[in-house]
Amino acid sequence: MFKYFKIFSILFLFNLVCEKNNGQSPNIVLIIVDDLNDYTEIFNGHPQAKTPNIKKLANSGVSFLKAYTNDPMCGPSRASMISGVYPHNSLNFWQESWLNNESLVNTKTIIEKFQENGYDVIGSGKILHHNKKDLWNEYKHNTDFGPVAYKGNWQKGKKGISHPDVPKPYRTERMVGCCNMNGGQIDGSFGPLKNVQNLQLEGEQLSWAYGGSRGYKEFKYNSEEDRDLTPDEINAKWAENKINQLAESNVDSPFFLAVGFLRPHTPLIAPKKYFDMYPLEDIQLANILENDKDDTYFHMEDQFETKERRTRSIESYQNLIKSYDDPKEGLRRFTQAYLACVSAVDDNIGQVVDAIDNSKFKDNTIIVLVSDHGWTLGEKEHTYKNSPWEESTRIPMTIRVPGMTKPNSKVNHPVSLIDVYPTLLDLAGIDNNTIKNEKGKPLDGYSLKPFLLDPKTKKWDGPEAALTVVYSSDKNKNKPANHHYSVRTKDWRYIIYESGKEELYHNEKDPKEWDNLVFGKTHPKRNEMVKILKEMTYPMIPNGLKK
Repeated sequence: MFKYFKIFSILFLFNLVCEKNNGQSPNIVLIIVDDLNDYTEIFNGHPQAKTPNIKKLANSGVSFLKAYTNDPMCGPSRASMISGVYPHNSLNFWQESWLNNESLVNTKTIIEKFQENGYDVIGSGKILHHNKKDLWNEYKHNTDFGPVAYKGNWQKGKKGISHPDVPKPYRTERMVGCCNMNGGQIDGSFGPLKNVQNLQLEGEQLSWAYGGSRGYKEFKYNSEEDRDLTPDEINAKWAENKINQLAESNVDSPFFLAVGFLRPHTPLIAPKKYFDMYPLEDIQLANILENDKDDTYFHMEDQFETKERRTRSIESYQNLIKSYDDPKEGLRRFTQAYLACVSAVDDNIGQVVDAIDNSKFKDNTIIVLVSDHGWTLGEKEHTYKNSPWEESTRIPMTIRVPGMTKPNSKVNHPVSLIDVYPTLLDLAGIDNNTIKNEKGKPLDGYSLKPFLLDPKTKKWDGPEAALTVVYSSDKNKNKPANHHYSVRTKDWRYIIYESGKEELYHNEKDPKEWDNLVFGKTHPKRNEMVKILKEMTYPMIPNGLKK
């Protein structure tokens, strides 16, 4: 009886907030962070992580401690979140543009849906992996991976390198590009932003440049106090200014503001002050079990058609530890850089949240913070994303709804990014019809509102597990059954590869997923997890289950 009274009270308070705001639809701020795993204070992924702003937001809302990506790669993850359609239903699995996907272009994105319902939709930074500016009422800054290091003439854009402090073989000179294996100025670069204008490498002068999708331009750095703003700092400042402008305007329409931050996506370059927060000699490495990959199958040749697909994350790890005399030194430096970038983006997040909290919008603005996927830092001899395990698939997710969410609430039920879209529609009182025509797809996710009202509720319409797909090969891109699938319940994870190989982990007792229990397919939990997976992918059945 008390439980229902509590929910009634929350709904009553939410209605009071709406009345206070003259019945106006709630504003929405969606903050998307790139490649952020659970290395935050609230999610306890690393004991040294300093993220006071993420913690502050979490303490004012509801944090989903078992939230997962639906695809551990930037492009398909964001496409599924923004469209509300699972990758195996849209056939958007890899980094191909969603704008060329028949199902997704005929499905209303969350941007289009809110726009047609009277919202001023505005954004900046990396929100979609492949953006389309005319989706927005206003879109400011394109995706920018900078600052990036250059050797020689940065204007030509042909000599991008890793950070000059990074030794070979990890430091390479490959050009930027999404598919260059483990190297170059993006994936092979980490270290503090510092003055390199007067340094030379192999006889050529070094410099910094912005690295946007529309070309490169010089990035000035003389000192910490005399430098250009990083792309994330630019986006945070833009968002702060935009919120202030909206507050000063007389416009009555609600806004949907999306801000996409790059870090801790590689290159792991951030102002030196953030590195100083994590002294190298004090860095704690991830808890890594020696030979942990020996009972796993993601790295095996029969899972992928190309070496790059199979070994990118493993070769990155191997090159990292080979680059230093002490094998742990590379991981220590990489972890320091990752933590530094996490703290840097935490400040950017805080700037946006503070702008809302210091404005007239505080009591009528929903804030959602998510990452597109996680990242491994040596676990199972991987340093990358795009793997089926906890470190790569688990993401931070926090939602704050004024008048509804109870501060410092935590949800332990598995959910995923696919649920963000229907949740925001539900909270804004907008219908969930997102199909443009017969080629479009309906929403696959479920509203998380029941958890926002009661974090311990048993009355949620969604599944008991979160589903993640991992791309297997180009030849299978139009065959959803021929990819790899990972399903996570509250206490268990089950993985089925296209080849038929399986992994099963009891996460409650084995949170690092060290002990694969599925050998011989005799474990009693295996069949239960297979049933859950089949229900979530129906009518499609993963090919591995047929072998």
